[in-house]
Order: sequence, then structure tokens, then C-alpha cells
Amino acid sequence: MKWYHDVGLLALRIMTGLGIAYHGYGKLFDEGRMEQFAQGVSEMGFPLPALFAWMAALSELVGGLLVALGAFTRYAAFFIFCTMTVAAFIAHAGDPFTGKEKALLYWTLSIALMLMGGGRYAVERLIKRN
Repeated sequence: MKWYHDVGLLALRIMTGLGIAYHGYGKLFDEGRMEQFAQGVSEMGFPLPALFAWMAALSELVGGLLVALGAFTRYAAFFIFCTMTVAAFIAHAGDPFTGKEKALLYWTLSIALMLMGGGRYAVERLIKRN
């Protein structure tokens, strides 16, 4: 792989990871937001909506940070993919494209990261070397 592919993957990882982590952080730490999010999960028909809401928010925050660092990238991207699948195709199923565009963007980026991994400039590469 050429060096500029690895630099491009690094930029993709950092911006995707920090962007999705920002959304997870808001769900977890903005006052009243988790309760509101859990209510939305309940309205989608999920059992144990508080548990699923926490799992989704943690997949965004923790998964996003792991993706940004390049640690367990494929696994973290998988959890983001699962969360964004629900967001794009269930939560925003009836919305116009503009309402689901962000979820679809993170969904697509998570697919790319699951397929490509963290790349040369990832923490997981340092761990594998040692």
C-alpha cells in the first residue's frame, strides 16, 4: 500500500471516530438526553430500551474513540455499523434522505473501516509488532 493510502486511512479513521464519538458523548453526558434517547429506542419497539440505548451510545463513544486511535478498528467499526444500521433503516426509515444522511454516512464509513482495518498508522499495528 502506498504511503498516501495510509495517510488517507488515518484521516478517515480520525474524523469518523471523533465525529461519531461526539454524538455518543452527547447522548451520555448531556442532561436528559439519555432518557430522551431511551424513549426513542422504546418507541422503535426494542426490548429493554434503556440497555439498548446505553449500548448504542457506548458503541458511538467508545467505538468512535477506538476507531480514531486505530485500536480494534474492525471490531469497533462493526459496533458502529450495527448502531448506524438501526439509525438509518429503522429510526429514520420514514424520513427523507436528508433526515437519514448522517446515519448513512457513518454506516458507509464503518463498512469501509471494517474492510480496511486501521492501516499502518494505527495503535493496533504497534501492538502487533510487539
